[in-house]
Amino acid sequence: MPRSRDEPAAVRVYTVCDESKYLIVRNVPSLGCGDELGTLFSSYGPLEECKPMDAEDCEEYTDVFFIKFSQVSNARFAKRKLDESVFLGNRLQVSYAPRFESILDVKEKLEVRRNEVLGRIRSSVGSRSERLTQYSSVQGSSSGNLHHHMSPNKRDYTKTLHASHFEDVRFSHVSSNKDYFPSESMNATVNLVRQKLDKVQSGSDGSNAVATSKKPRVDGRRRI
Repeated sequence: MPRSRDEPAAVRVYTVCDESKYLIVRNVPSLGCGDELGTLFSSYGPLEECKPMDAEDCEEYTDVFFIKFSQVSNARFAKRKLDESVFLGNRLQVSYAPRFESILDVKEKLEVRRNEVLGRIRSSVGSRSERLTQYSSVQGSSSGNLHHHMSPNKRDYTKTLHASHFEDVRFSHVSSNKDYFPSESMNATVNLVRQKLDKVQSGSDGSNAVATSKKPRVDGRRRI
């Protein structure tokens, strides 16, 4: 029984074993319209056979046709488009017929599916590598533009940092009389911090000297 228009379409997942280049078409009007049916299906790919199946059980005033495509992909496309479509007033019922396949047909079908999967994998890997290349080029151009827009003092300071990082990872001692930074304000801040550290250090040295100059207290109490 053909489903009504209000009834939702059923969803079924077909595996490579279920698909086939052989199709069975039911609910075809018994009007001698085999040529018209073949023309309709051949619009989706070359056909090798299109003939009625008189031995198949069918409803009254309808026929069942056997259709063989040259390729599985064409049969898949035709089934997706023509199943439940209206043909001369009747809704066609198109289904796969893998029971008619030979060993060579099965081997060819599996090989075609294998090539399709490999092609999809290669395309996905190629698109991913292309996106990574574009991303790296964008990052390189942005870093180059940033380096171009930097001031000379900042550029020299960046070069100094890179050189010190690659030449020696350990931090070396910097003299207090040396202007380490290219900016005068930064050097003034460093000098102010150094003066405060010197005061703190001198104060701690004086407290240590006073602590060491004191004599130890002697406990003169008698013990019982």
